[in-house]
Formats: sequence, structure tokens, C-alpha cells
Amino acid sequence: MVDEVVEGTETKVMTYAEAIRDALRVAIAEDDRVFMMGEDVGIYGGAFGVTGELINEVGTERLRDTTISELGIVGAGVGAAITGMRPIVELQFSDFSAQAMDQIANQAAKIHFMLGGAVNVPLVIRAPGGSGTGAAAQHSQSLETWFVHIPGLKVVMPATPDDAKGLLLAALDDPNPVVVLEHKLLYKTSGDVRVGDARTPLGVAAIRREGKDLTIVATGVMVSRAMEAAEQLAAAGVDATVIDPRTLKPLDSKTILASVTATGRVLLVQEAAGTLGFMSEVAAIIAESETFAHLRAPVRRLSGLDIPIPYAPKLERAAVPQVEDIVAAATALVTEW
Repeated sequence: MVDEVVEGTETKVMTYAEAIRDALRVAIAEDDRVFMMGEDVGIYGGAFGVTGELINEVGTERLRDTTISELGIVGAGVGAAITGMRPIVELQFSDFSAQAMDQIANQAAKIHFMLGGAVNVPLVIRAPGGSGTGAAAQHSQSLETWFVHIPGLKVVMPATPDDAKGLLLAALDDPNPVVVLEHKLLYKTSGDVRVGDARTPLGVAAIRREGKDLTIVATGVMVSRAMEAAEQLAAAGVDATVIDPRTLKPLDSKTILASVTATGRVLLVQEAAGTLGFMSEVAAIIAESETFAHLRAPVRRLSGLDIPIPYAPKLERAAVPQVEDIVAAATALVTEW
């Protein structure tokens, strides 16, 4: 069954950014322990306008501007979490997580394990990522594999406004750290969003479209590109399933494997560079499972180039998969095998 906004629930059209803001509004109203902090998230409204004028509703105690120190911001978040709060930390760009990696990888991810489960770290880290805004090599990376590789972290990549809200609320319910990676190009996209406090459960993939000829697994902004490609493929007689993992860790491999078993072909699409990327892990899961025996063609990955993201618009576009690249790769899978 195609997984969209649940029928019968009240919805409202929102942008991806508005949906995140609504999740923050709901979470702050629900729980006195929830607060958010980051660079320019208060009066300025966030680098990408996500928090907007929320500070006028919730005040400076619940929405806190910080100094420019990712290490300090995340460290404060870890401290707040282990002492009973439910902090949300916004990193202005996911690239800046490099400045805070000790706190993310060596503290937030490990404290629960190293203290024998006696302490939880209910920290949510929000981070915009991805290319397409002309922000060049130091502000345009897709770093999900960094976080997925670290034991102790959960990682989500919302691809729709409803999931941007629902996954954030679910992340706040989790007793240990969750990294929420939001693609910058999605902030202005719109869609139906469930009103209220509805959650999107972590670890459950969405089947965005069902088809019989091949399975396309895509993450982040690549989900909408895969959907557009699937429509073009359908016009050419190729029927594609599109799966959005939503949560990269824990991964809903069951849904992916069931679809690939049914179609016999799989195209794995990510914006990040291909070498040791997230989709390499998905390919390995398929290869190590019973699904491998049902493949009618080799597993195909479609990834960004192994280069820093260029500044020049045409080069930036050429560095990551576009709709036409997905169409070409999917067509080859079906016609050549």
C-alpha cells in the first residue's frame, strides 16, 4: 500500500519549513522540558526561515540564540539532555557538524551505552544539508553516512512536509540521540500535513509509488526526483516502485527487500558521493539476503560524483543525480537486463 498522509485525518497545506515550525510549536506546548537552541534561530528566524517568528509565541527561554560554536552548542545540548531536558539543537548547515563531531560521536552517541543504560541522552540535532543553493563545497554536502556509521545514533531524512513534522515529533519522543537531516531545497516545498501531534514512527519506510518493473530507493530530495522520474518512466511503459526509507537508522530493510524481491530490479539513488555511501549499505543488505536470488539484474547505485560540490550552477547540477539521470539509469536496468 502506498504510504501517504493517513486518510481521515485533518490536514493542512504547509511548506516543509512551516511543518517543522509547527512540530516545534506542538512539542514546546506538550512538554516543558523541550527547548531549541542554535545560531540565529530566535530573533532572526533561522538561516532558512524555519523558526520564523516562533520566538514571539514561545519566548527566549524555549527558543535560544547561541554563540557561533557548534562544539559548544551540541555540548550544551548533551548536558541538558542528560540532566532531564529535551533539547533540540539546530546546526545552521550540516557541514558544521564537523566542528561538533566529538560531542556527537563520542559523547551523545555513547553515554547511554558506557553508563550501562543508567543515563539517557534525549537530544535531537537538526541539520540542513545538500546541494542546489549555490552554497559551494563547504555548505552543500550530504553527510548522512557519517552519522549512520556511528553506533548509538538514530538518523532520519524527511522527504515531505508531513514527515518533516511527524519524524521530528517522533525523534523528540526517543530516549536517545536522533539526527534529523533536512534538505535545503525542500524547505519551500508544500504538501498536506497532519494537524496536531501525529507522529511518523522511526524505522518505518514509505512506499511512495508502487510498480512491477523495478524498485527505486531514494532519500531526501531524491525522493521527489525519483517520483518525477517514475512518471516519465510510466509514460514510456516502465512501471516503478519508489521507496523512501525516511529513517536511515534503524533502516526498514524488510520493506525494501520485499519490493526488490517482487520487481527483481533495484536502483539506489542518493545525492551523496558514491564511495562508501548509505546506498552501499542498502546494496550489501540486498546482496546478503534471500532477495539476491530474485534479482533479474545487478544492483545499481546512482550517486553524486566523488568531488566537492562546485559553486558554478551548471557544475553543481552536474555533480548530483537529476531526474533525467534517474530515468536513464532505470531505463537501462529494465531494457538491458
